[in-house]
Amino acid sequence: MRHLVLVLGDQLDVNSSAFDGFDPAQDRILMVEARGEGERVWSHKARTVLFLSAMRHFAEALRGRGWPLTYHSLDDAPQGGLVEVIAYHLRAFSPPALVLVEPGEDWLEAALRDLAAAAGCRLELRLDTHFIVSRADFLRWAKGYKQLRMEFFYRHVRKHTGILMDGDQPVGGAWNFDAENRASFGKKGPGLVPAHLGFAPDATTQAVMDAVQRHFPDNPGALEHFDWPVTREQALAALQDFVEHRLELFGRYQDAMWTAQPFLYHARVSAALNLKLLDPREVADAALAAWREGRAGLPSVEGFVRQIIGWREFIRGVYWLEMPGLAEANHFGHTRDLPRWFWTAKTDMACQREAIGQTLRYGYAHHIQRLMVTGLFSLLAEVDPRQVAHWYLAVYVDAVEWVELPNVAGMALYANGGRFTSKPYAASGAYIQRMSNYCSGCRYDPGKRTGDDACPLTTLYWHFLDRHEAELGGSPRTALMVKNLQRLSGEARTAVRVQAQAVLRRLDEL
Repeated sequence: MRHLVLVLGDQLDVNSSAFDGFDPAQDRILMVEARGEGERVWSHKARTVLFLSAMRHFAEALRGRGWPLTYHSLDDAPQGGLVEVIAYHLRAFSPPALVLVEPGEDWLEAALRDLAAAAGCRLELRLDTHFIVSRADFLRWAKGYKQLRMEFFYRHVRKHTGILMDGDQPVGGAWNFDAENRASFGKKGPGLVPAHLGFAPDATTQAVMDAVQRHFPDNPGALEHFDWPVTREQALAALQDFVEHRLELFGRYQDAMWTAQPFLYHARVSAALNLKLLDPREVADAALAAWREGRAGLPSVEGFVRQIIGWREFIRGVYWLEMPGLAEANHFGHTRDLPRWFWTAKTDMACQREAIGQTLRYGYAHHIQRLMVTGLFSLLAEVDPRQVAHWYLAVYVDAVEWVELPNVAGMALYANGGRFTSKPYAASGAYIQRMSNYCSGCRYDPGKRTGDDACPLTTLYWHFLDRHEAELGGSPRTALMVKNLQRLSGEARTAVRVQAQAVLRRLDEL
């Protein structure tokens, strides 16, 4: 053997640089399902099924090429963590070199370096060409800024790629169209939303579902709604379905929420992107083609493309720039435990019940549900950022550490003190009332900060401002919020403090 080529579960890329120069006569591919990974991260069953089913389908495609492949399944011995199983195969094959694309987790990259050194094997980490901006290129860009901001990076990428550019100016005369996007549905609701394209589990997926139920019976989440794309062909079909039926209204309603409407106008391709069944360039190109052909307006297309070539690439760069410190960041010193109902959705808070219940059913919530419902609560309730990040990594089918951790610790929780966000995303229950119908019929009133029926989010929002008045008052992005706080009488502020402490003492009972 010349090379043992390791393909990780989130590297299912037919054009992966790991296969450059692959010689079936000298090289072998290794793919590993490790039972220990389902225990290291207490994953939603749908997340585990998605990863493993996509891996098995990808393995079949590789075998179809006639390439030698060793596939280690959940039922194969030995078992343990991913690194331990890889070590077993390194001992079995004794390859001169272990080849793989850069992993998406810094702990795994460090562990593989140590593993290869211990095995006397050369580790060859190849450039992940899936991304538009390499880790090295992001580092060079970041050195030019004291504070990292996605908007500046997004403009840099557009200029570099020519996407949505007219010479050196943005198409349409603006870099973004936020003023035309992010509307709520109003009291009438969304009406009839085009159904998303789902994929019934085939024999391979069903076998994985059976294995997951057998090996991880106590893990959270349900599987009866599982219909995610698990092959490249399905992922391309899902992308096309979004572009044809929902892209036009995506921008306008990308922040809106509605009871019993888990997907609305969202694309549902983030998981396929993060598994690398789709390439970000082709995803952006599909949306751009719809705009050029008059099938979708520029505001919506720009808003979607920004998520793909802007935020996604930016977050990946930030992860590698900030690790390992980001995993331990805790700017506000929050130490409370995550409420137990995050794993059950059994809470009287209608917004949390809806967002978490949906998450447990589907392994999915869109970005505002994550940022401004569960994330907002976790920030205001002073929950330990490590526990929150663990939950997000566990429960979402599209969760990979490079994308999950910066979004949770850096954006939702402001745990790194604004390294790449200009303010904490703090709001009262009024925000959720404005963007959804979740508050209708809730036992809590989003307009009240004190009293028996006061909304815990509203109470904790004013408590958050009160606790961090000096810091927030010194920033132009949050100074207005502090001015509103300072309009309260001393008696009103004392009442908020008393109510907030009562809420914080009984987080598990809300």
